[in-house]
Amino acid sequence: MNQFTLLMALSVIGASALFIALALFLFAITNALETIGGEAKGYGANASFLSKIRFGVRAIETHTGMIAPQVTQLNTTLTKVRDGLIVVDANLAGVIAAVSRQGAP
Repeated sequence: MNQFTLLMALSVIGASALFIALALFLFAITNALETIGGEAKGYGANASFLSKIRFGVRAIETHTGMIAPQVTQLNTTLTKVRDGLIVVDANLAGVIAAVSRQGAP
């Protein structure tokens, strides 16, 4: 066996060992991630942490879905209240000015 063939065989063995190690570590990572966020649905004992979080976030989204239209109506009402208070402020300023003039001889 010449030197070139030996180096080629060692390179093939080294590359194979690298790919085998990579595959083993990828399977280990996949197994670890499945325990965190696997495919189990719902909120039972078999459910993963991510599916429980997804379930909770979905519940929050469902329960708070009516806030946006109500906030729009609230903003409209509060704008009308603000405009009314501006008028009241102007009227009170006029009353204060009139009382000040009456009190001074």
